[in-house]
Amino acid sequence: MYSLYYAPGAASMVVHWLLIELDAPHELHVVDFSAREQKSPGYLALNPNGVVPTLVIDGAPMHEAAAMLLLLADTHPEAGLAPAPHDPRRGAYYQWVLHLANAVQPLFRLWWYPGEGAGEEHADAVRLQVAPRIEAAWDRIEAHLAANGPYLLGDTISAADFYLVMLMRWSRNMPRPADTWPRLGAMAGLLKARPSFKALYDREALSEWA
Repeated sequence: MYSLYYAPGAASMVVHWLLIELDAPHELHVVDFSAREQKSPGYLALNPNGVVPTLVIDGAPMHEAAAMLLLLADTHPEAGLAPAPHDPRRGAYYQWVLHLANAVQPLFRLWWYPGEGAGEEHADAVRLQVAPRIEAAWDRIEAHLAANGPYLLGDTISAADFYLVMLMRWSRNMPRPADTWPRLGAMAGLLKARPSFKALYDREALSEWA
C-alpha cells in the first residue's frame, strides 16, 4: 500500500495519476497549502524539503516526483510504462524524465514565484525572461514529436509522457500554453482521453484544462 501526500494540481499530480493508471492500492493525504501544512513539524518530519509529493512506501518516505515516477513504472512492469532495462529506448526514457525534471519544471518555479530571487519589484522582468525559455522547451519537444511521435518514445507511451502532460497543464494560463503547439496538443489529447485522467480530475477536484 502506498501513501501519497499531495496538493491538487501540484507536482504530486503525476504521481497520483500514475497510481491510478497502475491501479496500485494507495491512500491519499491532502496537504493544505493555504494553511502551510507543508511547513508543519509533522510534515517536515516526512519531507524536510517542505514540498509535495511525499510517497510513503512500507513506512519509508520518498521525495522527488521524478524519482517516484521512475520507481512506480519499474515496480509495475506489467503496465508497460517504462522500457525494460536492456531495451534500447531505456536511455532516451531516462533522458526525457531528467530533462523534464531538471530543465523544464524549474522554469515554472521562476514563473510562479519570480520575486523569490530577484525581489517583487523585478517580478515582471523575470517573467519576461522565463516565458521564452519555457516556449523554447516546447519548441524542442514539438520538433522531437514531429520527427518521432506521437509519444516521447515513439509509438509507445511511457511514464515520461505523463510527466510532460502535467507540465503542459501548468502552462495553461501563460501567454502561449503548451497545447497550442500541434504535436504537443495532440499528445496531451491522447493522455487526457485515458480513464485515469478523468479519475485524477475527479479525485483532485480539478476543472481547468480538462
